Amino acid sequence: MDELTNQDEAIELLQQLGLKEYEAKTFVALSRVPRATAKDISTISEVPRTRVYDATRVLETKGLVETQHSSPQQFRAVPVEEAVETLRREYDSRTDSLRETLDGLEPAQFDEDVDATHEVWSLAGDTTISERTRRLTEEAERELVLVIGHDGIFTEELAAALKTAQARGVTVIVGTVNESLREHVESTLPDVKVFVSGLGWLANVGDDGDETEISRLLLIDRNTILISSFVVAGGGTRKKEHAVFGRGFDNGFVAIVRRLMATGLEAVADPGTSE
Repeated sequence: MDELTNQDEAIELLQQLGLKEYEAKTFVALSRVPRATAKDISTISEVPRTRVYDATRVLETKGLVETQHSSPQQFRAVPVEEAVETLRREYDSRTDSLRETLDGLEPAQFDEDVDATHEVWSLAGDTTISERTRRLTEEAERELVLVIGHDGIFTEELAAALKTAQARGVTVIVGTVNESLREHVESTLPDVKVFVSGLGWLANVGDDGDETEISRLLLIDRNTILISSFVVAGGGTRKKEHAVFGRGFDNGFVAIVRRLMATGLEAVADPGTSE
């Protein structure tokens, strides 16, 4: 059962990286054997034999399959590490091209009269929210306050971003939900102010047994805020992370969160810095 699950997942991931269905199935089939004929591949992968030849030609062009021109022809997949590196380079090339293309788009002209200091936006997905956190950390000029509500949020990438912010003169303050996480953050970032947060609402268990956790609460230069949370369902399954984000010193949302965060900063902040 695990083998079938891994096979299906591998096929899906290869398709996400740009291979068509039959190409992905053919490559996965060849990854399971030292070598194979088109007939063998068709049997393993359930790809029609006539389509196997098309798939192997494409895979050979991409550098993922080698062909022995015997009778009958034999095919084999390149080593896994080589295949992964080849796909990574192609993926990076495509994303670089996408960035250049999007940057070169002609701006659309339309009338917009919006007060940006009163906007609150939502976003979803661990990767998206982590990337937004990193970008906001890079924007910090004076002060960065981060309350970490879940151990998994404090990644090597986040630690590196906080170190970089501190190195350029930003005051970095980190709050944690427990003492063990505080010790971990302090050992990783020895020059950063770290405290155990006094915000008791970071975790809340509802009547239905689902647990909502505030995964991160980030305040940049006292005028930009990001709060994210996720739900852990019964059984420990972590659901998708969601966040809200707002900017502007006069933004009421930011002002409220600043006051809430101040209750957890009393141990490390000077009397005049909380508000």
